[in-house]
Amino acid sequence: MREIVNNVRKKGERALRAYAVKWDGLNSGTSIKVASAELEAAWALAPRELRSALRQAARNIRRFSEWQRPREWSRASDGISLGQVVRPLGSVGCYVPGGRHPLISTLLMTVIPAQAAGVENICVVSPDPPSEVLAAAQMLGVRDVYRVGGAQAVAALAYGTSSIPRVDKIVGPGNVYVTVAKKLVSFDCAIDFLAGPTEVVIVSDRGRAEFIAGDLLAQAEHDPAALPIFITTSKPLASAVIEALRHSRNEVTLQALRNGAVFLARSRSEAFEWANRIAPEHITVEADGVRFVHNAGSIFVGDFSAQAAGDYASGPNHVLPTAGTARYRGGLSVYDFVKVITVQKLTKAGLSHIGKTVTYLAEIEGLAAHAQSMRVRLSHA
Repeated sequence: MREIVNNVRKKGERALRAYAVKWDGLNSGTSIKVASAELEAAWALAPRELRSALRQAARNIRRFSEWQRPREWSRASDGISLGQVVRPLGSVGCYVPGGRHPLISTLLMTVIPAQAAGVENICVVSPDPPSEVLAAAQMLGVRDVYRVGGAQAVAALAYGTSSIPRVDKIVGPGNVYVTVAKKLVSFDCAIDFLAGPTEVVIVSDRGRAEFIAGDLLAQAEHDPAALPIFITTSKPLASAVIEALRHSRNEVTLQALRNGAVFLARSRSEAFEWANRIAPEHITVEADGVRFVHNAGSIFVGDFSAQAAGDYASGPNHVLPTAGTARYRGGLSVYDFVKVITVQKLTKAGLSHIGKTVTYLAEIEGLAAHAQSMRVRLSHA
């Protein structure tokens, strides 16, 4: 990965195109950037059902993103006015995975919060993007879509090439190569976080076995390395869920189930202790269980809160922390696309009010110029 990233950084477009032809299915004579006419055609030819589904999902994601947007504020006291302003990032690159499952929904989940935040320049990279992904980009008004993926796409976003401009931040999930590349460029370009295989934990003592098994199987089909876990204090329910899981015939799902487990806890307290220690990407609990969840990417509550709803259209983001990172951050959100900048204004009276304190602390720290910058003003206050 380091070699790929370094080659794209040093050689730019030439290295990017070579890797894209080799790994992304790019024809030697094809432009890396998707033409506007191709985007327009993808939307025009999209089935009515796809257009309708994309519109509803986008509407819900946008509404949630707008609810989530941080607010500006200002407060004043003792001659000191304090507050914060919110400014969008200048540019963002959204990674949309290809491979096993072209994730149309990931385009919605990465682009829409950026738009809600007010990011002016948004581009999308995706290896050999299918027409459905191009249709979604057209619907959202994304004009800069590039048919590259993997470490080479991440490097291009981080350092720029003649066809792909450098961005301020890279967001979106990907395979292990994408994840490693994001880590390698993270000192030069901001990233959201390093996302690994899907995780699902369900904590329930009285849920319906077929619903529980349904969510475990739904997340397991993402990746043979996915981690599906059910925790309960009910032995009969544990047995019923295990039996329901036996009906799967999907090979990817079956591989993922081998990573998973059904845990029988001695108490609800122990069940949630285990769940919080795992800090899963997705967790489903009963209505009275939310207060016990401290570490999770997204919480789903009750029998009818299917995790697949959150993957596509309920509104909250599906780009979520994995591998224990939910211990210290939540999922992708509008907050990832803005800067919250503090603002302070002091009057003469305000400066006088804290002047002695500031001068004293500066002297204690041995920063004489700091102290002097206060004294010169205080003499005029």
